[in-house]
Amino acid sequence: MLKAETLKQCRKCPRLVAFREETKRRYPDYFCLPVPAFGTDDAKIVIVGLAPGLHGANATGRPFTGDFAGLLLYRTLHRLGLSNQAEASALDDGLELRGCRITNAVKCVPPGNKPTTAEIETCAPYLKTELAGQPSGGVIIALGRIAHDAVLRALSTPLARHRFGHGVRHEVRDRIMWDSYHCSRYNTQTKRLTEASFVAVFEAALREVS
Repeated sequence: MLKAETLKQCRKCPRLVAFREETKRRYPDYFCLPVPAFGTDDAKIVIVGLAPGLHGANATGRPFTGDFAGLLLYRTLHRLGLSNQAEASALDDGLELRGCRITNAVKCVPPGNKPTTAEIETCAPYLKTELAGQPSGGVIIALGRIAHDAVLRALSTPLARHRFGHGVRHEVRDRIMWDSYHCSRYNTQTKRLTEASFVAVFEAALREVS
């Protein structure tokens, strides 16, 4: 399992380090470090997002906490019994996950929420270590194409074998991966992603491990 303290010391991507340090000067109370995974260490369900949000996980230090994208995610987890509450606002809000874990393909906040290909590849070993700790037969939920591709690379699987698509199920080595559009503000407000279609993906994933 990837240790949080090891991750927090990472300075491998100069652009991301410079951006998070600039952000720290502007917002001294923000976390502004690589954001570690959150949830059960041996989780059967691992949710992989894109990267920390500037005023969300980058501020709070916990994935999808304090930003718009987390509203639908944590509401869904609570609805399906995978968390003890439906909202995530801060590290001390009492939130606990049950049988699942949340992480990101890129651990540091990127400018404009757009990591470069090189930054995604540099961060890949961290995701690989995290997924290696998941029990065989586990399920991965990839939120968006970048997360989808990052998971495939972490599991040493050619991208051409598995095309991203919302609600698509993939058998990847000893795991199952379900794709979903990312629960971003843009996707939900444009109705590209509805709450019903998002919940349906999580229900399908939960059936895999029940």
